[in-house]
Amino acid sequence: MLESVRWLAASPWIYAAVATSVVLDVFLPVLPSGVLVISAATAATAATATAAPGGISLVALALCAASASVLGDLVAYRLAWRGGPRLDRAIARSRRLTTAQERLGTALGRGGGALVVIARFAPAGRSVVSLGAGAARRRAREFVPWSVLAGVAWASYSVGVGYFGGQWLGATWFSAAVSVLALFLAGSVAAYVMRRPAPPPAPTPAS
Repeated sequence: MLESVRWLAASPWIYAAVATSVVLDVFLPVLPSGVLVISAATAATAATATAAPGGISLVALALCAASASVLGDLVAYRLAWRGGPRLDRAIARSRRLTTAQERLGTALGRGGGALVVIARFAPAGRSVVSLGAGAARRRAREFVPWSVLAGVAWASYSVGVGYFGGQWLGATWFSAAVSVLALFLAGSVAAYVMRRPAPPPAPTPAS
């Protein structure tokens, strides 16, 4: 895969490949969109270090990945919003979706959406949160700003670890593996945080 990504990293087609992968993985979480972003950043960094011709901009790569992340979130959110009773029944049968929907509703109701940002790093967390927000009919102004922040944070982190991997270790399989491991570690921490029970609501002060 690294050789293919190295070839793509010298072509504008890398942006299309990254955007397509990131948009679709909200529906197909098995797609390695994070791995693709990291590998592209690693290959692009190594090409820059060796003054190889062509190459892509890491800033443009991060913006592309972040924009595609937000777009995928919005598509999933709107589809879930319009899903109707069938989707509601499917979510009710899923303990994971139901729990995430409840936690997300509590977080957004309190004016904070850190859960949306954390979920972006967890395996399938983005899908759970985006679909949950839409199915719960959360208002766009409650969800979208946090989705944007989540996309920027995830894209910046992915490109960042790919950049440092390429700087320190070059465009090698070992470099890509170390960078991907950093992404998986962030995902494991995010998944742990999402599995923790939600804190009980604060008691209402007596009047």
